[in-house]
Amino acid sequence: MDWSKIKTIFIITFLILDVYLLFQFMKIRDANKYEVATEASFEDKLKADEISYVELPKAPIKDQYLSAMPRTFTKGDMAKLKGQTASIKEPGTTLLVTLDKPLQLNTKFEPAELSTFLKENVLFGEHYQFWEKNDKKNTITYYQQYNNFPLFKNIKGMITFTVNADNQIISYQQTYLEDIEKLTAKEDILPPLKAIETLHQKGVLKPKSKITKIELGYSTLIGLAASQVLAPTWRFVVDDKESLFVNAFEGQIIQFNSDENSKVE
Repeated sequence: MDWSKIKTIFIITFLILDVYLLFQFMKIRDANKYEVATEASFEDKLKADEISYVELPKAPIKDQYLSAMPRTFTKGDMAKLKGQTASIKEPGTTLLVTLDKPLQLNTKFEPAELSTFLKENVLFGEHYQFWEKNDKKNTITYYQQYNNFPLFKNIKGMITFTVNADNQIISYQQTYLEDIEKLTAKEDILPPLKAIETLHQKGVLKPKSKITKIELGYSTLIGLAASQVLAPTWRFVVDDKESLFVNAFEGQIIQFNSDENSKVE
């Protein structure tokens, strides 16, 4: 084969390669344009519905599934509680505690009031964070956290304080998740704006709403008697009152029942 034919073949080959690369580039560019346009149109919809939100996390976030096991409390655990009378409720994963001396609260409760008590008098107390004070039920609820991420409404990792008519804590119930381990490798989670879009599309996020807080935590994906699988979950606080939850991997809205989490497509 002479040189001129070889040169021609190379030229044709490179032209084909250039056309292919140009085609791929155009596909990527058009996809990016579509994604930006879709995001922009959704933000326009939020403005039209007068829905606002606090600043969103800008950097991509990676997370993973976790596994955990409910702790079975022991007599040794009860022996560590000073100034308290404790018993264990069957099947052993709930600790029932009565304070020998009621703990007086201020008229206007602040979570900081219980910080010292939790650290010094409650088993693993530093692993819980405040959730709510319910004046109708006369309770104060704390949920467990993992690496400073809350385990949202997890009945296997919570403390419920009982408050009497004199605004004193008289007792509490405790459950605790232990052996928390990373179950999978980290991967990208759903951006918060996409989770907001899901809430909006499903009609859960009402017009004229304001998302006042956004935080990432975990909720129970699979809950068994002996173990749990926890999934990364976005929490959106609306108008400083209502909390809405979206699975940060699957994009499903999570509704909490008394015993377990259920999903809404």
